[in-house]
Amino acid sequence: MATKLSTLYVVHGFSASNHWNPRLPITPARLLPISCKMRHRIFSSQRKRQARKFSPEPLPMDENFQISDDEYSEVQSATTDAMSKSPETTTSSSAKVDTRFTVKDTETNMDNSTLVDEKSLTENGNSEEKLPNVRLEDLVGMIRNAEKDILLLNEARIRALEDLENILYDKEALQGKINILEMRLEETDARIEVAAQEKTQVEALEEQLENLKNELVGRTTTGESGHDAYDDRDKILNEGHLLHYNSFYSLGEVQSLSEKLSSLRNENMSLKEDMRELRAGLKNVMEADERVLLLEKECSSLGASLKDLESKLVVAQEDVSKLSYLPFECMDLREKIESLQGLHDKATIQADQAILTLLENHELQKKVDRLEESVEEAHAYRLSSEKIQQHNDLMQQKIRLLEESLQCSDQEIHSNVELYQQSVKEFQDTLNSLKEESKKKAQGGPVDDMPWEFWSRLLLIVDGWLLEKKISSKDAELLREMAWNRDGRIHDAYLACKDKNEHEAVSIFLRLTASMTRPRLHIIHIAAEMAPVAKVGGLGDVVAGLSKALQKKGHLVEIILPKYDCVQHDRIGDLRALDVAVESYFDGHLFKNKVWVGTVEGLPVYFIEPHHPAKFFWRGQFYGEHDDFKRFSFFSRAALELLLQAGKKPDIIHCHDWHTAFVAPLYWDIYVHKGLDSARICFTCHNFEFQGIASASELASCGLDVHQLNKPDRMQDNSAHDRVNPVKGAIVFSNSVTTVSPTYAQEVRTAGGGHGLHATLNSQSRKFVGILNGIDTDTWDPRTDTFLTVQYGADDLLGKAENKEALRKYLKLSSAEARQPLVGCITRLVPQKGVHLIRHAIYRTVELGGQFILLGSSSVSHIQREFESIANHFQNHPHARLILEYDEALSHSIYAASDMFIIPSIFEPCGITQMIAMRYGSVPIVRKTGGLNDSVFDVDDDEVPLMIRNGFTFLTPDEQGVNSALERAFENYMKTGETWQQLVQKNMKTDFSWDLSASQYEELYEKSVTRARARRTAHT
Repeated sequence: MATKLSTLYVVHGFSASNHWNPRLPITPARLLPISCKMRHRIFSSQRKRQARKFSPEPLPMDENFQISDDEYSEVQSATTDAMSKSPETTTSSSAKVDTRFTVKDTETNMDNSTLVDEKSLTENGNSEEKLPNVRLEDLVGMIRNAEKDILLLNEARIRALEDLENILYDKEALQGKINILEMRLEETDARIEVAAQEKTQVEALEEQLENLKNELVGRTTTGESGHDAYDDRDKILNEGHLLHYNSFYSLGEVQSLSEKLSSLRNENMSLKEDMRELRAGLKNVMEADERVLLLEKECSSLGASLKDLESKLVVAQEDVSKLSYLPFECMDLREKIESLQGLHDKATIQADQAILTLLENHELQKKVDRLEESVEEAHAYRLSSEKIQQHNDLMQQKIRLLEESLQCSDQEIHSNVELYQQSVKEFQDTLNSLKEESKKKAQGGPVDDMPWEFWSRLLLIVDGWLLEKKISSKDAELLREMAWNRDGRIHDAYLACKDKNEHEAVSIFLRLTASMTRPRLHIIHIAAEMAPVAKVGGLGDVVAGLSKALQKKGHLVEIILPKYDCVQHDRIGDLRALDVAVESYFDGHLFKNKVWVGTVEGLPVYFIEPHHPAKFFWRGQFYGEHDDFKRFSFFSRAALELLLQAGKKPDIIHCHDWHTAFVAPLYWDIYVHKGLDSARICFTCHNFEFQGIASASELASCGLDVHQLNKPDRMQDNSAHDRVNPVKGAIVFSNSVTTVSPTYAQEVRTAGGGHGLHATLNSQSRKFVGILNGIDTDTWDPRTDTFLTVQYGADDLLGKAENKEALRKYLKLSSAEARQPLVGCITRLVPQKGVHLIRHAIYRTVELGGQFILLGSSSVSHIQREFESIANHFQNHPHARLILEYDEALSHSIYAASDMFIIPSIFEPCGITQMIAMRYGSVPIVRKTGGLNDSVFDVDDDEVPLMIRNGFTFLTPDEQGVNSALERAFENYMKTGETWQQLVQKNMKTDFSWDLSASQYEELYEKSVTRARARRTAHT
């Protein structure tokens, strides 16, 4: 059976043609013939289906539109012609039906219909009369073509439905036959399996019979007794007859089974052939299903086309009804145009006359204007001549007056010049005398205007300090000599310590003696930070503050920094690039470095900008990159290369934290052999939590020998043998090692505080010391702080109260009670700072009746979210406010406004916020750890001298410890107002400057340099 399907394609505005449409590639479906025992059933059912007739309902048409009989007969004849062109051939095994519909191509197109041109209406009257008729004919033709398409669509739909039903019926029949053949195939397989088993049994029996025959022959040949052989022979013969009978019976059965097996195999082969044919037919049916789906889609598209044609038909009918009125409208328009043409001719004549009149008027106006201009010029000339005469008279008078005033001014100028020359001479004389005086004082010249009583008192003070062993005999001898000679320097030192306590006065006098004996040093700091141009934390403050203090002591101090792209260029003075490229080694190559120079707060600074493909310092941030180890090892070598190529001979190279810890091994392993050998290395670790540990192989990039340095006594990390620790390397290779407070220096030598380096620090303890940091007292000075509402000092605490009131208003806190204590906290919210204790302090302060202000943020996401939740809780609270960001101006205001300042750190290498708080009159509440333990002493601690007690401390890092210190501070504040004020004033007068710390570093540098010089002398 095979059926040939065809598809009719209809495009909007056109009927289908005999040509192939490449946009719809659907081929007719053909079903291959299937040979089996049930074919006659399929053919009979097929003939029954072909005999069925379809009577589809006619499509609805518009009642207002009727097709004429001629038009309908034309469509019918076109359909009959199309059907007569599709031949049908039938055979005994298959029936082929090929139905094709051919519709004559129409030459008119709806989209190409002519439009009425308004311009042609006025130009050609004959075309105006024919235009409506032409449009009516086109529309009628389009309507006829549309109806032809509709009829053809209906025929195509009928044929498609017939083919679809035939395909579905054939599919069901084929599926049923496939099921029957599969059942028969299973039965045949079972019978074949039984026959195979029986054949196996027969083969076994034949083998047994053959064995018996062989045994009988063997016995006969061996010569057994006749009787036994005879008995055995009879036995074997009987068994043989039995076996022969059985085998004969079995062989007959096997033969019959073999015949059945062959017939079954033949039948199976035929069934397989039928199965193949059925599967091929099923495949064709599946292809037919796919084509049916395509036909359904095509039917839906044809339906949409039909609806579109119907809508166009309705629009065409409306257009036909409208066109019937066009001739009458055209006649009216023609009459209106003729009347307008007449009016236009009249208006043209009148316009020409008006134009001539206007031209005449215009010429007359020009003449009038020229006459008026000439009259005005004559009048202006007359007036100007009069004014010129008057002006000349006035000018003559002014000239005479100016000449007189000039003579007077010449006399005054002459007298003023004489007075100025006289005053300049007096000023020069005064300046010279001042210079001579200052020179005498600088040279230790005597001060004659002080009574002998002053010098005697000074000598007694020096002798008293010597007897109390506060100064050495050498220092006392120098001071006595200066007092005997009435040296101006000791006079100035005495006046400078007039308001100081005895400890501070001794320090001032000792600095005076040290300045007389100490040599000037050349110190170079190599660091990753420096405030304020490149600051992340306390490291930047230390580098800037220590450098300025050393510079004030007369030493030459220089700093080398990376040239970050995010450096604050506006804080660098006279920044310029040097016309030189310093080449440094890295990863087996030489890379150029651009060198910039400038001043930062009076200090000379070198900025190194590497020309490396990785753009090490063009990352938009200082730290936190995946290749920080490479970035700063490159910088460390480039810094030493700069010193070598610049020919510098520093006494001290001071490197800071792990970022520049590479300087120490690079200096001793490489650059000493190149000639840079004048310096001693000082290394300061500001926080041992950060050590820059990395794979040992990365150390080779900067030129260091990994094999030599990755050893336990050098740079090998104490917890991993395949990793190197830059901080450990700096401790081993430096001449002196410092950290930022004495207590922290003791803590890091324990297993709990050393972060794995306690053993190394203990082995190098002879060169390890803790020096407490200071603060920049120029920046942090409430007397000159421009960020404050009111500047104030230790003797004017009313200004502090005004700042407290202003901050309360700014943050919308309650101002009902002026004496309500205000607790401040400015910190990074990280675990080191005791964030859980800060959280507890906020709630406990409010419970005690105080107010709390927190300024700071966290780089740890869950901590930041936690404090954001707390901030939302206290958003409108009258006694607590959390600002989770850093604001420089607001930090100054909080220091000035707060009565107390809490710092509950888990560990704190140094800390400077407690020093700033005391300088601004805020009493610190701290945990006894690191630098906090070295700078804050509890007011209730009887073991501490009363004069240095300045705050409240607690030891255990828990809520009970915070409660104890906080409650004692509140009690002292509320009950002892006068005592609290004295405590505040004492704290504000305490010297937290870098001066004392710089003196300790100065002493450390001198010892290191002295030892180096002694070694050189011994070698020579």
